Amino acid sequence: MNADAVNPAAGNPPPASRPGTGNPSLSLARAVADAVLYEGYLLYPYRASSRKNQSRWQFGMLGPPGAAASGAGEESTMFADALLTAGPQASVEVHLRFLQLQTRSAERLDDGTFTPVNELTVGAARWLTWDEASEQEITLGPFALAQLEAGESIPVDVPANEDIEVLQDDAGLPAGRLVRRRLALSGTVHLGLSMPDGASADHAAGDGPEDPAPPNGANSGRLVRLRVSAENTAPGLTADKHDAVATSFIGTHLLLSTQDADFISLLEPPAEAQAAAAGCAQHRCWPVLAGPEGQRDVLLISPIILYDHPAVAPESSVALFDSTEIDEILTLRVLTLTEEEKAEARATDPRAAEIIDRCEAMTPQELQQLHGVLRNPRAEAANVTATTEEPGFCEDPPEAVIAQQDEPFSATSGYPADAPAAGLPWWHPEADASVQPDVDAVVIKGVAVSRGSLVRVHPQRRADAQDLFFAGQTARVTSVHFDVDGSTHVGLVLDVDPASDLYDGYGRSFYFAPDELEPLKVEPPEPGPTQDQRKENQP
Repeated sequence: MNADAVNPAAGNPPPASRPGTGNPSLSLARAVADAVLYEGYLLYPYRASSRKNQSRWQFGMLGPPGAAASGAGEESTMFADALLTAGPQASVEVHLRFLQLQTRSAERLDDGTFTPVNELTVGAARWLTWDEASEQEITLGPFALAQLEAGESIPVDVPANEDIEVLQDDAGLPAGRLVRRRLALSGTVHLGLSMPDGASADHAAGDGPEDPAPPNGANSGRLVRLRVSAENTAPGLTADKHDAVATSFIGTHLLLSTQDADFISLLEPPAEAQAAAAGCAQHRCWPVLAGPEGQRDVLLISPIILYDHPAVAPESSVALFDSTEIDEILTLRVLTLTEEEKAEARATDPRAAEIIDRCEAMTPQELQQLHGVLRNPRAEAANVTATTEEPGFCEDPPEAVIAQQDEPFSATSGYPADAPAAGLPWWHPEADASVQPDVDAVVIKGVAVSRGSLVRVHPQRRADAQDLFFAGQTARVTSVHFDVDGSTHVGLVLDVDPASDLYDGYGRSFYFAPDELEPLKVEPPEPGPTQDQRKENQP
């Protein structure tokens, strides 16, 4: 992901002055939240004339009431349920974060009158009339969980505003101006506490006994469910698309931080909270644990589906506003823009200008870093992380991991016993060369299966309709493949397929796991008559 810096010149507070930055978990989560905030803000090639930038603000839109029904905008609400284990002094603080549309109008000074224009050039600087955005963060609370049992509705009002920036020519005389206007926003954040599925009323209210053990190492308090919703309550009916966007909460998401309470993952809830997690609901957003691994005091309610504890990749040094892109490719694409295209991008938006400038300033070493880092796929099981600062290579894993990865291969383990890979890490070229799918074998139900073996197929791992056609069919094995993660894949072609020889010829196979195959015993053919016997049988 990419994280964007705030813009103090546009009226946004610098990070140090933001509320809640005293919480380290919240500070780390905010880097990811910034990436969510600016996702889709401006897309490559970052120019106003680019067609893809004529329709922006794709994620987290809370449109004014009625805008979705009229086709002018998006729905006005979003909500998510969260599970907490709460202590007696539990409280929650809510950070509502969004972008507010800011229309930037370029105006030229002619005979003492400012005239709106699509493009304005003053000296070496150039500006286009364009829609920017002003970053907003509103902190609500903290609220004691006890006071949320009856529900809380907190109004959110962002006033209209107009900023004027006078532009001077080389002689220091006024030559034009930029007028930035923002319409007022109105909304409401609703908070409510409810009893999770499978818990008693006393348990939810805090009058029951303590839980015998905290789930997943969380706070040892009681299990409660918190619903958080955000709603746009702009007055009147908006039928115009631009007006609908101008009165929308853009990129809306919420950061929740707690005291004397811990959030529970809805992606991987512990067994004792699975029923409660299954009863949680979400609408147009998704809650995930945020902050560093192991911390559970911060929750990110995001309009983009994420995993728990998301983080900005350390290799990503430039905010490119598109987390689905590969940084290396996109950076190289930026560098291929013509000077005229770069000039238009700089004139479109200050953030686009920053992207161009930072990409051009990258050193060869920084560009090489974007090429990626090879991470050890077995590190999680061994509780280690084998990475290196040099892109494309992996540090030597600990001896325990090497021993696990590089046992002498055999038919039982799925590798040739005489492989030269013993003592080599899995990623070493010689270790990879020791794997030979055409001759390797895997033992299935006590039978060594390799190329040429006959098997019967019993699909069970996938719900693929094509796999079901293989059920009960006999097939001939074409290859045996072993992954670096220890899994095995058996390539085969169906006996009844008239094109099986063609498939085998150009390397096309169907792949199944060993436990989906039943080895078939092949009876040796009965010996035919000898030449003398054939002669005797001739008339």
